[in-house]
Amino acid sequence: MAASKKKEPIIEVKHLSKQYSIGVDTTYKTLSESVTSAVRHPIKALKDCRRSNNTFWSLKDVNFEVEEGQVVGIIGRNGAGKSTLLKILSRITYPTEGEVRMRGRVGSLLEVGTGFHPELSGRENIYFNGAILGMKKKEIDEKFDEIVKFSGVEKFLDTPVKRYSSGMQVRLAFSVAAHLEPEILIVDEVLAVGDAAFQKKCLGKMKDISEGGRTVLFVSHNMGAVNNLCDFAFLLNKGELQYRGPVEQVTSYYLNEEISDKKAFSSNSVLKWAQVQQSGTNIELIVEYDFKIKPCTPHLGFVINDSFGNHICGLNPSNDRVKHDIDPQKSGRIKVVLKYPKLLNGTYSVSLWFGDGLTDYFCELECLTFEVIDMVKPLKEPQSSSVGSAFPECEWVYE
Repeated sequence: MAASKKKEPIIEVKHLSKQYSIGVDTTYKTLSESVTSAVRHPIKALKDCRRSNNTFWSLKDVNFEVEEGQVVGIIGRNGAGKSTLLKILSRITYPTEGEVRMRGRVGSLLEVGTGFHPELSGRENIYFNGAILGMKKKEIDEKFDEIVKFSGVEKFLDTPVKRYSSGMQVRLAFSVAAHLEPEILIVDEVLAVGDAAFQKKCLGKMKDISEGGRTVLFVSHNMGAVNNLCDFAFLLNKGELQYRGPVEQVTSYYLNEEISDKKAFSSNSVLKWAQVQQSGTNIELIVEYDFKIKPCTPHLGFVINDSFGNHICGLNPSNDRVKHDIDPQKSGRIKVVLKYPKLLNGTYSVSLWFGDGLTDYFCELECLTFEVIDMVKPLKEPQSSSVGSAFPECEWVYE
């Protein structure tokens, strides 16, 4: 009996690269327009010509396969190449090198209003998007009421989408992409535009889609959402596929090596090196310092902000209740352990200050970032009233 033929992957990416030119106007011009522009603005034309050699690779030699029914998270820092990859997979832009094979209809949600015509109503855009996906009118009719109900824009269905808010546009766009049953659904961080309730609703819908055997590619900076939704993940770093594997393995690697920010400061700085990261129920801030002049009684202060710039918590050394003195030796390392800060999933920034009340030796705003993912609740809540307040309970370790 002949062996059964192995099923081909639904997505194949081979030696995929994308190059961009920096600072060059890529708008299409006719020959006469190009000649006229060169005559009228010769200096600008010369500069554009010289700048054309200033290029960078958004993606470089990326290779992977996705099996049918897999739910794959694509993670990485801003500028890692995630959105470029999704645009190529969605056939919005073309690769410079390499090839992509997609075996099935693709539904994409990459930007607010992707695939919508601003002058058409919400109703008309549902059919317009369906046609782009290759759906027949009868198929769209069968899903129409379900799409509208999920999106929650019933009252504005016959209003041109150019008058929709960004939140309304993304709700309708996601509803169309999710309900018209493409074999491959591609979703970028655009869901962050919606409110928390709608984001939860979307994640639930994507979970249903994946359990139904369809393939999902999901880009997000929310590692909790990636872990809950995906079973496999790719980590992109500076345009290259750095790591792949089971989702929890990849997100753990990412948090420990990438988003757990490590920063070296200038040689003239008192602060030489710093890192912040999640450790179970705690947040750990580690700094290395080296004083050129021995200070009187140095203190370390910090502030944690969320991704919208809102102050979450911190330590102000001028406040006697939380002040901690540092041994005024010339150099050393300090680890500050924030106990049970109860932070939600997401990205946070840290501002740092070093001083002795007379002199500010170091001050830099939002110089570090870190990611919180599913911060585990302690088995027994501590009795300290500082938990969840602006001044969290801290443990100081001097090394």
